[in-house]
Amino acid sequence: MIFLTLLLPFVSFAVELVPCSNSDTQPCDFYAFLKLINNVIYFILFYMAIPIAAIMFVYAGFLLVTAGGEVASARTKAKNIFTNALIGLVLAAACWLIVRTILSILGYDGAWIGF
Repeated sequence: MIFLTLLLPFVSFAVELVPCSNSDTQPCDFYAFLKLINNVIYFILFYMAIPIAAIMFVYAGFLLVTAGGEVASARTKAKNIFTNALIGLVLAAACWLIVRTILSILGYDGAWIGF
């Protein structure tokens, strides 16, 4: 259910996600396919991965603050959540960088950084 809620913005951004149409102004070619891949990766990283990591950081902080009497186990659990969220965010950024490099090698000449 939570995953479906996270995918809800995807439906509203679907028009902007597909870069081509059947008109002559934006033909569907290899460049449009590369732009589609770029748009999907950008959406997943900036509209899903970063907010999920922020939610996990907040949850870990909440666990740490409300530890109560069992400080050691709650602190260990919170530190594990912090570490895993940070590793996931770093992996997502590294994968984004790898995909952007491959797209630039294949000839996609869009804005390289993506911002």
